[in-house]
Amino acid sequence: MTRRETVLALLSGAATTAALPAFAQQAEWRQNYDSGARNAVARSHTPMLSPESLQATEAAIVAYRELASRGGWPMLQLTDKMSVGSSGPGVVALRQRLVVTGDLNANAGTSNVYDSYVEAGVRNFQARVGLSTTGAITRATVAALNVPIERRIRQLETNVVRLRTWSGNLGNRYVVANIPAALVETVENGVVATRHAAGVGKIDRQSPLLQTKIPEINFNPTWTVPASIIRKDLIPKMRKEPGYLTESKIRIIGPNGEIPPERVNWNSDEATRYTFRQDPGGDFNSLGVVRINIPSPYGVYMHDTPAKGIFGDDFRFVSSGCMRVQNVRDYVGWLLKDTPGWDRAKIDQVIQSGERINARISNPVPCYWVYVTAWATPDGGVQFRDDIYNKDGLGPAPVAQLHGDQDI
Repeated sequence: MTRRETVLALLSGAATTAALPAFAQQAEWRQNYDSGARNAVARSHTPMLSPESLQATEAAIVAYRELASRGGWPMLQLTDKMSVGSSGPGVVALRQRLVVTGDLNANAGTSNVYDSYVEAGVRNFQARVGLSTTGAITRATVAALNVPIERRIRQLETNVVRLRTWSGNLGNRYVVANIPAALVETVENGVVATRHAAGVGKIDRQSPLLQTKIPEINFNPTWTVPASIIRKDLIPKMRKEPGYLTESKIRIIGPNGEIPPERVNWNSDEATRYTFRQDPGGDFNSLGVVRINIPSPYGVYMHDTPAKGIFGDDFRFVSSGCMRVQNVRDYVGWLLKDTPGWDRAKIDQVIQSGERINARISNPVPCYWVYVTAWATPDGGVQFRDDIYNKDGLGPAPVAQLHGDQDI
């Protein structure tokens, strides 16, 4: 493998390992946009926080600097929505851009047809920047493709320092929640066991960085509304929708017991003197069917949610600081796997019962909430995420600015 091929393999993590058919240069192949090139996007088994990831990220910095010395990549001027079957000069430019970072094999030709090889290249790129792997061109995809290489290098340089901080022994079993990626990894014996999309803190209600251990799982929990949410959300909501608390099964608890909502003056701060508690219920309770306790000075935790549609969104900065976890039963099953009496059947049975039950984890699992916007793994290529909280100091996040305006 030449040095250039090695660089491209590192950058993309997939494209150069997928051999193209021998007839890839033939004109007939170039027009065959129904060919069988819809290869699955590679998923790395290497933990983001690991010596291997640190080493790969250091190598990625060298590779990107080399790319920059050769001119980096061209900016794309794509104004039309493109997917398999589209054609035109924009497809040629897109091919060239994907080849530069190894997301598309250079042997894939120069046709102006958006074939399934281009689609696979776009999907690989989208996976590396945390976008839905549709294989179609959207505004967010174009914005990510057009991030200058100089910014990508600075991202890598900033984040390799963070990775070095976490390159030691984190434990045999541990959880990493990467906030800008809105992603949770469980790691066991140096390998990623499960991955879960997450909903994390809004830009103005950020999820904190922390290091703790997970000691307990609460099944079918109640939800006590935090004071900040009472002030910022609940009081304004009640002014507009007086029936909201009743519909959401949230009770107001005062010194002498439960208080009817109509007896509270919602045009004052009276409500801040009371406790607001939501009944258990996976269909409506804000914590869903599970709360994962994590001791910290910030009062945050991880939990299920009844609003599972958020996990299909690219922009998952939706909470007031706590973290919502996709496929929470799989996550909890992994956390409790070494705790006697808590197999998956037991977990499902307890959730189905609706009974409030707490499960103490035999060996509390280390849990790290971190902030990493660029990293690499030997088997997953170079990954980038928007600096949603502006901790890298590089200015506005280019993709997040398009939130709600994704389509061309």
